[in-house]
Amino acid sequence: MRTIAAVLVVLVLAGCKQSDPSEVLMREGDVLTFAGRKWDIKSSNTQVGPGPNLFSKRYNDVRVDENGYLRLSIINRDGLWYSTEVISQDTMGYGKYAWTLQMDPMEFASNVVLGLFTWDNNTFFTDGNSEVDIEFSKWGNEESTSPLTYSVQPVQFGPFNDERSEYMNIDPELLHGVTTHVFEWTDTLITWYSYKGEYNSGNPRIASWSFDLNNPARIKYEGPNQSQPIIIPAPGNTTNARMNFWTLPHVAIGPSNGQRHEITIRDFRYEPF
Repeated sequence: MRTIAAVLVVLVLAGCKQSDPSEVLMREGDVLTFAGRKWDIKSSNTQVGPGPNLFSKRYNDVRVDENGYLRLSIINRDGLWYSTEVISQDTMGYGKYAWTLQMDPMEFASNVVLGLFTWDNNTFFTDGNSEVDIEFSKWGNEESTSPLTYSVQPVQFGPFNDERSEYMNIDPELLHGVTTHVFEWTDTLITWYSYKGEYNSGNPRIASWSFDLNNPARIKYEGPNQSQPIIIPAPGNTTNARMNFWTLPHVAIGPSNGQRHEITIRDFRYEPF
């Protein structure tokens, strides 16, 4: 009997085997480690912004793979579409932000959006949430061949071609594969640029744009509330970097082609000024 009991104990322990240690280091509950930083995983069972959408924290939906790359998904579970987002635990300010991606944004459904940006929940009135954006989307236009947008918030009613947002009219084939996308944020100038390959590859720029204090100020509206007029937003004490993968529900619930989406973010870097 003692022998049988010992075998049962061994079987139970084997059945309760914990995750591989490397997996535990990369994902602990609702926090993952990516690019040497801790990131909180956003989740919600009710619709929240952007979108609004539901956001998943399931391991297979938002994870770091065996290469150390971040994988974000848009996926249908039990008839409901979920987006994904991660938020840096580190606070950040003026500086150089760089993301290295591996994807083809031309394969996105027309209403899918990948956002790489800064945000601060506590600076709406003074600085419009301290938001600077790099985004990939066709913005509901299936015929679009310009999926890369640079923006400094607030724009008027979204990422339209106005003085605070710029569609990069480049050969979309240049965005296929491994690319790096950067913005350099100061109090007088924001400069964006993109190039093929890894960070500091030395490859020529495939897109660039700049925004300075000669541009007009803009007010951000949020329901009945409005911010002060803003030209270049300043970071606050709780500004962080974020990455999200989501859909525009006014076009379709979930991706307009009905297909699961997944993208790979190979690296993120921040260098303060």
